[in-house]
Amino acid sequence: MKFTFLTLFPQIIECYFQDSILRRAIEKELVGIEFVDFRNYTTDKHLKVDKPKAGGGAGMLLMADPIVRAIEDRRSEDSWVIFTTPAGKRFNQKDAKRLAATKKEIIFVSGRYEGFDERAIELCADEVFSLGDFILTGGEIASLAMCDAIARLVPGVLGNEESLEEESFNEDLLEAPSFTKPNVYRNSPIPSEFLKGNHVRLSALKNSMALLRTRYYRP
Repeated sequence: MKFTFLTLFPQIIECYFQDSILRRAIEKELVGIEFVDFRNYTTDKHLKVDKPKAGGGAGMLLMADPIVRAIEDRRSEDSWVIFTTPAGKRFNQKDAKRLAATKKEIIFVSGRYEGFDERAIELCADEVFSLGDFILTGGEIASLAMCDAIARLVPGVLGNEESLEEESFNEDLLEAPSFTKPNVYRNSPIPSEFLKGNHVRLSALKNSMALLRTRYYRP
């Protein structure tokens, strides 16, 4: 699976792929990464990609033309273009699973300043996602987080794919608590069912704990 990042600051994203699981996935050619600076597609001699908002308002807006031209230059039949913006649909685990299972290449378009000229989205976007109900200085962190969530679901990327089975958001529940030895730490013991080896009862306990945690944090 290939991920292409269209951004003004490729170096912000690039370093994340130099270590750990995703670096190994790239080395095994399970995942491919490309970075594109859409300043390279501006016709302005000073490489400007932003202009004031039409009708007035604070801040600068990314122009449509450099973004559209960059996407058109990279897009193929297999590409799926995602714009990151706080005004989009909130990204979730179901989206990550769907995209990992059905797409061969995802192009992430990261905003800056006050966002995009809406016509770039209208002309090019297949989906528009938000990372959450908060504002970042740019869309690179959102693009990177979504890429990570999708890439780890690509077969072969994780060393032990069984770890995916009990993660948060499976069946819309948060993951149950987990523990390590020692059995008692600072007078706080591991629940005894974790130590008895009865997998049926342990599974039932974990499901109950997941439900209680979900009710508490996501009422």
